[in-house]
Amino acid sequence: MRHALPSMSADPLESPGRRGLQIRWTRGRVALLVGVVLMFMLISGLLARFLQTENVERDADLALIQAEARGDVQGMLDQLHGCRASPACVASVRANAVNPRTRRPGAVKILQLTSATAYSPFGATGRTRFAWTVIGTLPVVQCIEVQRRGNFFSGLSVRLTALSAPIENEGDC
Repeated sequence: MRHALPSMSADPLESPGRRGLQIRWTRGRVALLVGVVLMFMLISGLLARFLQTENVERDADLALIQAEARGDVQGMLDQLHGCRASPACVASVRANAVNPRTRRPGAVKILQLTSATAYSPFGATGRTRFAWTVIGTLPVVQCIEVQRRGNFFSGLSVRLTALSAPIENEGDC
């Protein structure tokens, strides 16, 4: 007596183990899927904008220190918001630009950056401890006054307002 083998269907959705798993794409389900995808894209965009602010601050800090290492007073004043209007700030910038601890030829390398305003979803003001060097020289640590304006939704902007003289390598801002 021969036994007949069950017929194998070419369509896997019609196989005995998969019956009932077929998804019916109704207008409601399509609208829900589109809504979920749009919400994901919106949240991803806001998060990317928020996280980009950390890079903006780091780049601004680095540009300030690079100008300082070159002894470029005008470049430093360009990076410090409102500094030109304050004689004390301009005098501090000039002193830092000629300081033998900060005046160095070569590429500036960031050793450590610790920001009091990091990951703030709303505007904040604080000091960033910035440790840097030029390869082959001793490290320098300075404090940079930072203002973040705006909020998580509209976007944050970064302003540097002051730069300290070098502090002790283990010093806090």
